[in-house]
Amino acid sequence: MGNMFSWIKSNDQEILAIINNLAKKAVETAEALVVLFSDLSNIQQHTKIKNLETEADVLTRDVFAALNKTFITPIDREDIQRIASKIDDVIDFMDGISARIHSYKITTPPPNALEIAKELVNATKEVEYMVSKLKNIKNAQDMITHCRNTGNIEHVVDDLYRKSIEKLFETNDAITIIKLKDIYETMETASDRCVDVADVIEDIVLKYT
Repeated sequence: MGNMFSWIKSNDQEILAIINNLAKKAVETAEALVVLFSDLSNIQQHTKIKNLETEADVLTRDVFAALNKTFITPIDREDIQRIASKIDDVIDFMDGISARIHSYKITTPPPNALEIAKELVNATKEVEYMVSKLKNIKNAQDMITHCRNTGNIEHVVDDLYRKSIEKLFETNDAITIIKLKDIYETMETASDRCVDVADVIEDIVLKYT
């Protein structure tokens, strides 16, 4: 029985290692967005973001494959799946921001976009921190604090989003409104998904500690 349990443990470690890697990709993608919004002529950032998104898809599939081999895991399978899926979503939406900048031929950074991108870096770093601690939750309160931090970042993004949309509707250029509103909404959704990850992690912490 002892052997079987250690196998489960090591299998869990493998899954959490993949999710950790996924969280790192989220941070890298957010950082690449900051670079992109700092200079929209930096074309290779689009390629970099797309590549990160592709790598994230592979990691997400690996999590699901590893879960299928695991019969019992101390953390609920659904929780792990949700964490992986939501982090993958964060990266997909960030890739979507880059893709829109490219296809809408946006040449000057939309107001507040750089600030929002920097907040996405903060949010993905919170996610990465929390995910890295899942394999050994020593301090439940610390985890809850980081869950709350993610929520606070989301409030900052919300404020920036609302300000940006208000400003946008002061212009009379319908096409610009459509393009930029789409970009802002995608940025806001990326931030929301980080909060989704934090919510799942908070559930886990409350369930298991």
